[in-house]
Amino acid sequence: MALIILDRDGVINHDSDDFIKSPAEWKPIEGSLEAIARLNYAGYRVIVITNQPGITRGLLDVETLNHIHSKMSRMLAQVGGKIEAILFCPHGPEDECLCRKPQDGSFSELSHRLRITLKDVPAVGDSLRDITAAQSAGATPILVRTGKGAKLLEKGIPKGVAVYDDLAAVVDALLDPII
Repeated sequence: MALIILDRDGVINHDSDDFIKSPAEWKPIEGSLEAIARLNYAGYRVIVITNQPGITRGLLDVETLNHIHSKMSRMLAQVGGKIEAILFCPHGPEDECLCRKPQDGSFSELSHRLRITLKDVPAVGDSLRDITAAQSAGATPILVRTGKGAKLLEKGIPKGVAVYDDLAAVVDALLDPII
């Protein structure tokens, strides 16, 4: 069974500079939930790795984060999709932890839990942090233009990183590479 790693904010749902602090603020990007369902149907295990510094900043607590993820799971189930696991880092950049992207600690934890290498596993994100963590873990970074991706492209990204408009376009390319 194939594996794919997704960032959450800016890839699956609309991002906010003020953080997603409640289930009401969590809104999927058009086509993202259906794209995850297509991945599931094609045999992919879908894992989310996400930085959630709003927790350490007191903007939300873990219970609220769980409610946000429950909403995401319910909406995914309505279109036939599911996320196998969500790994999140609650720390801010000043905490200098290993689980916060751009560090690859969460990727390493996933690799350890599943007892697999992440070599060539696609990892979809919308930021340089996502790209850096994926590359460091041996995964294959993919950038989407949604979220912060379009602004990042203006600044430049590392060579060899594939770029797509959104998660649905990534899934199209993965599942029908002839296009």
